[in-house]
Amino acid sequence: MSAEKKVNILLVDDQPSKLLSYEAILGDLGESLIKATTGREALEALLKNEIAVVLMDVCMPELDGFQLAAMIREHPRFQKTAIIFISAIHLTDMDHLRGYSMGAVDYVPVPVIPEVLRAKVKVFAELYRKTRLLEHLNEELERRVAERTAELEASTMRLRESEQRRNLALAAGQMGSWDWDLVNGDWMWDEGQCRIFGVDPATFKPTVESVSALVDPQDMQRLQQMIADFAGGSQAYQTEFRISRADGEVRWCFGTATPTVDAHGHVVRVSGVTLDITERKESEERQALLAREVDHRARNALAVIQSIIRLTRSEKIDQYVASVEGRIGALSRAHTLLSEARWQSVDLVRLVEEELAPFQTDQAGRILIKGPRIALAPPIAQTFALALHELATNAAKYGALSSRSGQLSLMWEAIDDGLQVEWTESGGPPTKAPTARGFGTRVIKDCVEQQLGGRASFDWRPEGLHCSLSIPSSHRRANGNGRTESASRRRDPAGFSPLPGNRILLVEDEGLVALMMLEMLNDLGFAVIGPYANMADATAALVNEQIDAAILDVNLANELAYPLADTLNSRGIPFVFVTGYGAETIDPGYSAVPVLQKPIERRTLKDVLVRATGRAIRTSGRPAAVRTLASRPAAHG
Repeated sequence: MSAEKKVNILLVDDQPSKLLSYEAILGDLGESLIKATTGREALEALLKNEIAVVLMDVCMPELDGFQLAAMIREHPRFQKTAIIFISAIHLTDMDHLRGYSMGAVDYVPVPVIPEVLRAKVKVFAELYRKTRLLEHLNEELERRVAERTAELEASTMRLRESEQRRNLALAAGQMGSWDWDLVNGDWMWDEGQCRIFGVDPATFKPTVESVSALVDPQDMQRLQQMIADFAGGSQAYQTEFRISRADGEVRWCFGTATPTVDAHGHVVRVSGVTLDITERKESEERQALLAREVDHRARNALAVIQSIIRLTRSEKIDQYVASVEGRIGALSRAHTLLSEARWQSVDLVRLVEEELAPFQTDQAGRILIKGPRIALAPPIAQTFALALHELATNAAKYGALSSRSGQLSLMWEAIDDGLQVEWTESGGPPTKAPTARGFGTRVIKDCVEQQLGGRASFDWRPEGLHCSLSIPSSHRRANGNGRTESASRRRDPAGFSPLPGNRILLVEDEGLVALMMLEMLNDLGFAVIGPYANMADATAALVNEQIDAAILDVNLANELAYPLADTLNSRGIPFVFVTGYGAETIDPGYSAVPVLQKPIERRTLKDVLVRATGRAIRTSGRPAAVRTLASRPAAHG
């Protein structure tokens, strides 16, 4: 309401002449004058208009001024309307009190003094105008306050929703946020931060001391350096760190932090976000482990293939190629079955069927296979596959499978301490024991007995070969008294004399690789003690044998050869490590020890032994086919 807007003044008197005089007196005020001659007209005017001041005669017919004032005051709308009484008669004090009680605000006696009346009406008109203006201002203020309040409520709701979405995002991403006021030392951790650190938000109070107790000490030093870097002008920081929860669980975290500086460039606050990356770290470790295992298996496979190539003997190249291809094929079939089973185990029935499939014919009942389904561990599966291949190939060339009347029976059973396998040929050409042990026989005996700790026996009966294989469930070889046989019982080939001081201990659990290394070491002039495939036999050899140097496979059937290395080191005996893993996997405490990675070349073996022993090595010059085999104690099946 503007200050210039006219206000309504109601003039009530039953005499028109008086109304005209009031109109003349008040006309100079510039306000809107409304006239009424009766109480009824006055009430109608009040209901139809906003009245600032009511100027009424006390003495009127029907309704006098007191009654009209009482009726006006009873209406909620007019309880604060200004009423001025005009009276031509003398009013007592009681009349004045009655008038005030009825709502009058002033009295004007007759004869009316124009200046007085005009002044009084003007005062109440201006008061009404100011009151209405103030009311409008209050209404406007209330409207604006209501609008602002609504905006703030909406903004608060959006902020709350945003905070909820942020908290959900942080929780879903296994993240938490924190804030550190460096001025007063106050910390703020949200629920996600507390959840990552494994603390109760209701009881845990973040401080430098309490936080430092949860962070790995080395990582905490790096985080403290971060604060110093912020003081030097760094704008942001990212790092990985470890925490130790109260229950002992170690978690990996990725943290980001950003400083807040004051007008003088001083860091006053540091805020950041923490991400739990334990699962990612474990995944990376699993991937790295998987990569190492793949590399290990690839190297071991190459070493086995290398051994097959070096150890295979034949008078003709085509026969040599066929022999090598057949043996690699046997390993490949076992590898395929292991891959399908994620290198957990292989079903013996499937393995037998795969290996004997090339020798099956349309002649029903020629090959009898009988035995329960047994899960073979990877080392047994590969060795058993190669043994089956050698037996089947020999039977196809010289035994029961070389004639149409021949029959083959392969039976096995699980016994208390392992697996018993019986290979029986019949109906083929007459057989007799060979004068020299061939590759197949050597592979079967050395792999089953040396690598798996079992027993392999051959009985060349007139009706056909009978081979018995016993493989212990522990897959470890042990003799009756736990000692290796004395070196005096070994017999070196005729015409071969090992170089003096070159007695070398060979510890290798892969049968074919051990045979190949045995041959290479003999060619280099070493007398080989072993090879041994487990810690027990190798440890016994250290006690009973005179050893000048040693070659140790680091991983022996889930055992590490480090105790053997420590014993050799304490006795001042030089040694080298052999591994199918990368050289970086060797314990850093043995960083000075030479490492041979599979597959092993003869020249590399010689160079490493020269560095390890500090002596020149001369080749013995004997034929490559001649080799020294250590006698082995009887193994229990």
